[in-house]
Amino acid sequence: MALNLEAFESWRFPLLRQRYTDKDTMLYAVSIGFGQDPLSPLELPFVFEEDLKAVPTFAAILCHPGVWTSDPAFGVTRQKVVHGEQRIFVHQPLAPEAELFAHASVYGVEDKGEKGAIIHAARTMFDQTTREPVVSVLHSSFARADGGFGRNLGRAAEPNQPCSATAPDFEIDIVTRPEQALIYRLNIDRNPLHASPAYAARAGFDRPILHGLCTYGLAARALLLTIAKGDPNLIRSVECRFSRPVFPGETVRFQFWDQGDRVSFRARVEARDVTVLDAGRALLGPDHQAPDWAMTEAGPED
Repeated sequence: MALNLEAFESWRFPLLRQRYTDKDTMLYAVSIGFGQDPLSPLELPFVFEEDLKAVPTFAAILCHPGVWTSDPAFGVTRQKVVHGEQRIFVHQPLAPEAELFAHASVYGVEDKGEKGAIIHAARTMFDQTTREPVVSVLHSSFARADGGFGRNLGRAAEPNQPCSATAPDFEIDIVTRPEQALIYRLNIDRNPLHASPAYAARAGFDRPILHGLCTYGLAARALLLTIAKGDPNLIRSVECRFSRPVFPGETVRFQFWDQGDRVSFRARVEARDVTVLDAGRALLGPDHQAPDWAMTEAGPED
């Protein structure tokens, strides 16, 4: 069925709030594999409370609005929705613990006809005390069964280009653990697709799959273990498109094309000859303007 654009136009998110502690910060880091080498000076600062650092992609799960498109008024066929793209933009580095509030909005809805529709939801998190912007998030969902409504709403984020056909400047293999999805789901997303073999089979998989946002976090981990040299303050944004799922226990190869203050990347599972993340881009350093979908003013809290 086609989406109900009027419902999206009239939708207003409630004010989102979250207080997180160093325990949450360390759990997220462990859930994307930091600490597998507990003696590494690049890994330990993300999983040990002494001089703790936060992984920038941790923001993707903070002040999360939940499965808001499950409201029947939108006309979304939930079982046909997949995570399409994810983007964050860092206004200031995440603290190891903080209290945040966030304003969220429907940034845009795109009609892709027979292919379906893309729903873009943006939110910016602000520090509760200073009211300064911390991180903005753009979450894009692909509703595969719900195109054909005839017009677009709002705007779409500027698409990133696929990675170069030339050889990457550097690569790193990230080995996922067999129980990684079971750890990652303790952050926020307890979808049984990532834990129940029976549920995964009904969804067409022979076993539970890794969360897309976990694979996204692996991209940040790969950056921090290579070009960023363990410094999360260097990472201004991380963006990518989800192409295929990862199964826990697989080795994911991240390939990077270095362009100075920005890096293009993709991720592959060579054992299955599939690309799992594509059109990836990371902006490095402070000299980048916030994108249109990122709020910079806190506005009212209610």
